[in-house]
Amino acid sequence: MRNIFRLFAFALTIVGCKQQESLNKNLATNNNATMVRASIHQFKVRDLEGKEFDFSKLSGKKIMVVNTASKCGLTPQYKDLQAIYDKYKSENFIIVGFPANDFMSQEPGTSSEIATFCERNYGVSFPMMEKISVKGKEMSSVYQFLTQKAKNGVADSDVEWNFQKYLLNEKGELDMIISSRTLPTDAKVINWIEGK
Repeated sequence: MRNIFRLFAFALTIVGCKQQESLNKNLATNNNATMVRASIHQFKVRDLEGKEFDFSKLSGKKIMVVNTASKCGLTPQYKDLQAIYDKYKSENFIIVGFPANDFMSQEPGTSSEIATFCERNYGVSFPMMEKISVKGKEMSSVYQFLTQKAKNGVADSDVEWNFQKYLLNEKGELDMIISSRTLPTDAKVINWIEGK
């Protein structure tokens, strides 16, 4: 059974990487075209404490949106996410985490349990939102925006697994999609944050 799961995870990684390469080529092409690109700044959501979080207040910041889970093999990415947040938060960069229970029920906790887990185990201090759905009929409006070209003006995509990263520029426009298995500290992410 464990080998079947590993094979499934490997196949998912290959598909995710191929999707990422294709999408990022499309993003690069679309960035040079005269497309109408929409902004994530239009959204308001609730954080883990139930307080309103207004994306319009992030104008002028680069944003990484990431779907998270507490019981996933990729959960240790919280450590790298926190590390880059600590390093670049004073340089107009922010991470916004969205816990989601869409993949093998790997985020079963309540808002309070998720907050305690993130802080106790990884010292997470970047904004964490209420648990949402990132796929299917219950997909949140933010993830509809991130995954649908008709809404973001850039590209269609699927959230393949926990810890997929969406990178948005200072105007809140989609710039890049990073697969779940690519670490937040990967050179392409750091180069994007640093504007290289």
